[in-house]
Amino acid sequence: MVAFTLNGAAVALDVPEEVSLLHALRGPGGLSGPRFGCGTEQCGTCMVLVDGKPSYACSLPASAAAGRSVTTVEGLGTPEAPHPLQAAFLAEQAGQCGYCLSGILVSAAALLATNPDPDEDAIRSALDPHLCRCGSHNRIIRAVRRAAKEMAA
Repeated sequence: MVAFTLNGAAVALDVPEEVSLLHALRGPGGLSGPRFGCGTEQCGTCMVLVDGKPSYACSLPASAAAGRSVTTVEGLGTPEAPHPLQAAFLAEQAGQCGYCLSGILVSAAALLATNPDPDEDAIRSALDPHLCRCGSHNRIIRAVRRAAKEMAA
């Protein structure tokens, strides 16, 4: 049993301690946002925030989340009240296939939490661990900048 805060709510997931956080979130956690990509910290599709910091859920044991706060893309906003990043990604059509976006969105949220007005280099650096095979990089950068401006207003 691993107890932690997931998207603002206390949870206790009945999983072996050695199972990855990603499998705990997608299995007993019932979430579909964090995705399995490579399993070796090379693509970023599994990225979640652990205590506000981007973390690879594919390689992090679920036991490492015990007592901590985990945020997935589902915890950023809702369809009725999307996070400014989610709204900006839609407005900028920043996703093509969308497979990478859950990880990119949580990493961008962590960036904006620490740097509310990032320049393009800061955005590129924060999102460097993420692979987007569709080539939506420029639209992703525009979306993060748009969200930063909307959040500052």
